[in-house]
Amino acid sequence: MILTALLVTTLAAPAFAQSYPVSGRWGESTSSEKGPIDCAGNKRVIDFAGDQRTDSNGGVPEYRNKSVESVGQSDYRIVDEFSNAQVSAGQSEYTLRKIDSDHIVMNQSGSVLNLQRCR
Repeated sequence: MILTALLVTTLAAPAFAQSYPVSGRWGESTSSEKGPIDCAGNKRVIDFAGDQRTDSNGGVPEYRNKSVESVGQSDYRIVDEFSNAQVSAGQSEYTLRKIDSDHIVMNQSGSVLNLQRCR
């Protein structure tokens, strides 16, 4: 009976998402210069906040982190969940590499997105 109660409690508990390995707003950039950039205007901006990610330019504006797996000192394999008008509980998988404190690279199915921290 105790085992059954424990199993039911475990199944009923919500899954807790992990936080992203970076935070804040990041703008699309190919610059290697140090320091944050101005992300105003039409520049693509991705904002990492806890277990949520928003994208100013894409088919899905909002994501929720499902898992983060470290695959090296500065490399991560990330799985996000999303929903939109056409897809419910879809998943997006990509790798994220921290280049330095101002630069990261997202690679999703061979599509590379270079990002630099926003001011």
